[in-house]
Amino acid sequence: GINAEYGVFFCLKFLQQLFYNLIYRYTNLIQTKTQNSKFKMQGVISLPKNNLLRGATATCVIVIGISIYRSLKAARIRSGFRMSSPELQQLEQQKAKKKVAVNREFFKKLHKLLKIVIPGIRSKEFLYLLFHTMALFARTFLSIYVANLDGYVIKTLISKRPDLFARSLVTWIGIAIPATYINSMIRYLESKVALSFRTRLTQYLHESYMTNQTYYRITNLDGRLANPDQCLTEDVSRFSAMLAHIHSQISKPLLDAVLMSLALLRIGYDQTKSVKANFIGVGIGGGVVAITALTLKAISPPFGQMAAAQTKFEGKLRFTHSRVITHAEEIAFYSGHATELNTLNQAYNSLETHLDSIYQARIFYNMMEGFLMKYLWGVSGLLIIALSALSKESSKEAGERTQNLVTARKLLADGADAFERLMSSYKEVVELAGYTSRVAEMFDVFEDVKNGRYIKHSQSAILTRGNVIESDFIKLEDVPVITPNGDVIVKSLSFEIRPQMHLLVTGPNGCGKSSMFRIVGDLWPVFGGTLVRPKIKDIFYIPQKPYLSLGSLREQLIYPDTVEDMVRKGIRDEDLEKIMDVVSLCHILQREGDWAVVKNWIDVLSGGEKQRIGMARLFYHKPKYAFLDECTSAVSIDVEGKMYQHAIDIGVTLLTVTHRPSLWKFHKYILHFDGEGGWKFEELNLGQRISLKEEKTALEAQLKDVPIKQKRLQELCQLLDEDSIVLNPKIEQIQNDDNDNDNNDNDEQKN
Repeated sequence: GINAEYGVFFCLKFLQQLFYNLIYRYTNLIQTKTQNSKFKMQGVISLPKNNLLRGATATCVIVIGISIYRSLKAARIRSGFRMSSPELQQLEQQKAKKKVAVNREFFKKLHKLLKIVIPGIRSKEFLYLLFHTMALFARTFLSIYVANLDGYVIKTLISKRPDLFARSLVTWIGIAIPATYINSMIRYLESKVALSFRTRLTQYLHESYMTNQTYYRITNLDGRLANPDQCLTEDVSRFSAMLAHIHSQISKPLLDAVLMSLALLRIGYDQTKSVKANFIGVGIGGGVVAITALTLKAISPPFGQMAAAQTKFEGKLRFTHSRVITHAEEIAFYSGHATELNTLNQAYNSLETHLDSIYQARIFYNMMEGFLMKYLWGVSGLLIIALSALSKESSKEAGERTQNLVTARKLLADGADAFERLMSSYKEVVELAGYTSRVAEMFDVFEDVKNGRYIKHSQSAILTRGNVIESDFIKLEDVPVITPNGDVIVKSLSFEIRPQMHLLVTGPNGCGKSSMFRIVGDLWPVFGGTLVRPKIKDIFYIPQKPYLSLGSLREQLIYPDTVEDMVRKGIRDEDLEKIMDVVSLCHILQREGDWAVVKNWIDVLSGGEKQRIGMARLFYHKPKYAFLDECTSAVSIDVEGKMYQHAIDIGVTLLTVTHRPSLWKFHKYILHFDGEGGWKFEELNLGQRISLKEEKTALEAQLKDVPIKQKRLQELCQLLDEDSIVLNPKIEQIQNDDNDNDNNDNDEQKN
């Protein structure tokens, strides 16, 4: 790298000296010819040689720098130098497949999102946007008025009219009040537009996210959104803010450029009465703007892809921190802080590397942007002013010429600033394309999940779908139990459960017990066969670890109902107290003192109390079917039996996963999975199963001490230097053979 820098340095110095000699000889030649000719170019050849040489050298250096930068950039991309981590390499591969840019696809996605954030001309979003546009227009007209006022103030000074000068100062102070108010309103209305856009998008997304179990499906069945929380918060916020900013960044500069150009043309025509001079000025300005636009577009880095990648890396870092918070206890028990620290540092280093690449890419772009838009445009503006100021056709007085000069310079400065913002807005539009791509992708994923289309990166697409029929009973006919990753647990499962046919589900871990519940409960898709099930509201699922929401004790019991739903159903607090008595939790109500008390119930309640809250919800909702997945494993047997009996009494059909024999008596059928893809559904013979269970327990107790006794027998054999028929079954066979031979000998003697 150092050798390359020295090489570039010496090349530039050599080219500088070469251009110095060429320009020096050329200027001497031009001056010699112009001194001998009748026509002399005033103001051009009379410039000092050193200034001309410096300008030519700077131009040469800039041109060569652009070429070197583009060559190094292309070589860096080809060699993969910019990729310093596996995450960045994976991102580069994704970019190659799907490029974020300002193209037809971007405008298509933006139009789709605009229909959501601005639903109609009568919406408040459209009104905010209209008021914002009016404020921008008013600010443009004020800018033109202030430019004319500046020229008038200078005219009063040149004319030595103190009365007019004092009056113009009063006017200046008077116009400052509405100007500052409009500037403040522009910022306020831009913030309101961004907030209204975000509110509309967030409400739409929240409704889609919390409908049809999308919040579960996008993380468990679909793998396209790695961090939904990041997309729903940061991405939506940045998209809304950038969209509102783009409106003010384009509409006002565009209006400024048009109106101020017309005002300049009017001033130029009044000054020279020549249309040709005006067209020359327009040509100079238009040519400079075109050159600037083409140059900036040629050297512009992919800001849209960079913005989209930045949000992904920030989301990954936030997700890594959330994992540490969620699993803090497990990490502390394992003393895994070193490993987690390494994971956090890797996530941050990926973000740091990407941000550093963005900052490096902006160095040269910002340099060229500043050079073209400030210095080159400034020179062209002075040249345009000089065309009218130095024109011989001008018949204005000194005061009027000065007024027009000051006004034109002010308008040129404001117009140049408008064109500069228009040029800079392209970079922001490209960034908006990145945010638009992220938000539009989230919309597409939500829509696909809603229609039952899932894409998991770790599995091949499963195109077949089963039939789902709603009824008042549960029936599975040739339904495969398949995980979202595509793992087949059971190839075909068939059974039928009618009301009051309480089912006991048994089997080893990972055999498909909970997976079968997820399929029947509409959490996982049905990949084949026919599934008949009740409506989702008639099915209630209680896991081993019940979910406790943020809210009061009453809201824990009636979840997911609200207090208004409870009142609508005609249920009172006295009814809730009866339910608490059934699950033996009255002491919690007495301890807390009120139903409305709000606490962090995950930390307040014990494991058994949490499970009893889950059963209390079952008694509150009274569904037709209940899926109980080890939901009373931390509850005592007597309270457990009391709750199961109450569930049967209120007409709930139980489908239970449990390892406790004490719950067998509450069920009539059994579904057993063997863990190897097989299953067996039959009627539960309670007496026979209990006797078999007792025999199994007795044998386990008898065989429990066998290894210890075998070890002692082996020690005795070693001490006696003898073998044992228990340890060596061949000895018993030899003894039996010897006995048979003795018996045969005795028989022969008798004969």
